[in-house]
Amino acid sequence: MLQPLPERRSRRGSRVTVTAVAALTVLSASGCADFSDQDASSRAGAFSSVPERGGPQPQPPKTPEPEETDPPTGPCVDPNAAVIATCLGTTGGVRPADPEGKTTYVAERKTGNIIISKRYGPQRVVATVPVDGAGDGGLIDFELSPTYLQDQMIYALVTTGSDNRIVRIAPGNSVKPILTGIPKGATGNMGSISFVSPTELRVATGDAGDARAASDPGSLAGKLFTIDPNLDSPRPTIVASGFGSNVALCPDPDTGSLFVADSGPAGDRLQQVEPGGLRLLWSWADRPGVTGCAVAGGVISVSVATAFRIDSLKAPTNASPSAGQPQAADVKNDYGAVGRMTTFGGAMQIATINKTVSGAPATTTNDRVAIFSGSASAEDNT
Repeated sequence: MLQPLPERRSRRGSRVTVTAVAALTVLSASGCADFSDQDASSRAGAFSSVPERGGPQPQPPKTPEPEETDPPTGPCVDPNAAVIATCLGTTGGVRPADPEGKTTYVAERKTGNIIISKRYGPQRVVATVPVDGAGDGGLIDFELSPTYLQDQMIYALVTTGSDNRIVRIAPGNSVKPILTGIPKGATGNMGSISFVSPTELRVATGDAGDARAASDPGSLAGKLFTIDPNLDSPRPTIVASGFGSNVALCPDPDTGSLFVADSGPAGDRLQQVEPGGLRLLWSWADRPGVTGCAVAGGVISVSVATAFRIDSLKAPTNASPSAGQPQAADVKNDYGAVGRMTTFGGAMQIATINKTVSGAPATTTNDRVAIFSGSASAEDNT
């Protein structure tokens, strides 16, 4: 079983403690997604206590069992020792589930499943939310509640048949909309969420295929904003605007700085969120397909999926405000196309999206999560 995750420091100095999801097997939804129950629950008001249901109930974390000495065999056993989850559907968000990063939570974007896995398994579905997985929509990202051990809540950014929205998933797979009406498009739905504190959730949204909406103050497309997820009808506070598609947040766990990778109208780019607005750190005019980012050990790593590589830049500091030249790591043969990334300790977990990127090697078609140490050769700031 799993141990609590370590404390993370928010950019405002508060500590957010995330604990591992306990074992709760939930069957995934089948057929067309039906959001009537969600919308009805939205009108019903705040959550009341969730009644106990039959079957296994969440339990406190226990001491992990020893690793097996003889690895199992089968089609879902990856020979790469860094791989901790395989045989996945197209992935969305990914989060570490233990301090060493040997266990992972990963979203299957098109099925709406949130899965917990470690190397050699077993894999368990810990929650499922109905989604519209057409285009680049679906279960886009998720976060455990900062007080998960007490409330057992999971928050997610999802696509429905009519919009993108923030939902809260309670024990028993009870799904309640928190913020609805985020614009949806055939593309440009991929966004990102992360907690600043128990009362502040950061949300980054894609432009839903409409670059004009990203600069429209009346639209939540192409924006970075915060909400209080504990309220029934939270009012978004806009922090930044003008984002394109595939927007990924990457907070620095050491300094509290916040970086954002996205594909903008003029090319792919990495920006830093500052009190006065956004500061461009690097842009990729050839649009290689920025799909995720993470910060570990003072290095910002950015996944560029269609180029099958991970680019690394030194995180800027007050003394050296430039990010310097990216250093590229070719991951085509080992992992193929990498999508979302997340940080634990001094390393990262990366989730692949080979099922949706053409040209990926045949050996990488089973989407996976792997531990990635990053590039130690990122050029010094200049």
